[in-house]
Amino acid sequence: MNEVSLTAQIGYRFTDMRLLETALNHTSYVNERGMSKFDSNERLEFLGDAILEGFISEELYRRLPDVEEGVLTRLRAYVVCERSLFRIAGMFSLGEFLNLGKGEENGGGRARASVVSDALEALIGAVYLDGGADAARRFVMGVFAEVLNEAASGATDGDYKSDLQERLQAEGRVDIRYTVDSQVGPDHDKMFFVSVFRNGSRIGRGSGRSKKQAEQAAAKNALERPGFAGV
Repeated sequence: MNEVSLTAQIGYRFTDMRLLETALNHTSYVNERGMSKFDSNERLEFLGDAILEGFISEELYRRLPDVEEGVLTRLRAYVVCERSLFRIAGMFSLGEFLNLGKGEENGGGRARASVVSDALEALIGAVYLDGGADAARRFVMGVFAEVLNEAASGATDGDYKSDLQERLQAEGRVDIRYTVDSQVGPDHDKMFFVSVFRNGSRIGRGSGRSKKQAEQAAAKNALERPGFAGV
């Protein structure tokens, strides 16, 4: 995949493509090639992290005028946490565009939540430097729209599927599948029974009044099993 393809997916065209390249440079890549440490995305990540928190804080403040500071802090944490960033970065396969060293590549870095979420923050920083605050705000509000809506509506608890995915993918590339084992009852009152598999092996089961609820229950069951090897 090339950088032009990435800009098409995120809906922003860089004037200075060097900023985008830097945002995609993991430290392992820079170190392996004897490049300057300033060619990695760490400084852009620092900047993007601050910008993201500022934009999300302002948006939650405006959307929720009757919510107290403590709750706003918790909602912001939900939006900007590693799990949310990793989920958002997956919308445009950001991990596939990263420049990684061989060790990080072979260790599954493209699917590692910490690596990919840091790169998303670096990308935000790069957009800010290239296009200014308005461009960065449009980018953030666009890609974070779904997570922001969840936070604003209070639908932030019990996302066991995302938690399970994050923990399993920290190991490297992994195939996670949910299958409906059975469903019982009339159409207006069905019960679904679902299993979740990691690389073909069942790791959890759950049930619910919808497929979505059953999948969440299966993920929760996997996470709560003794000796769960998620990371």
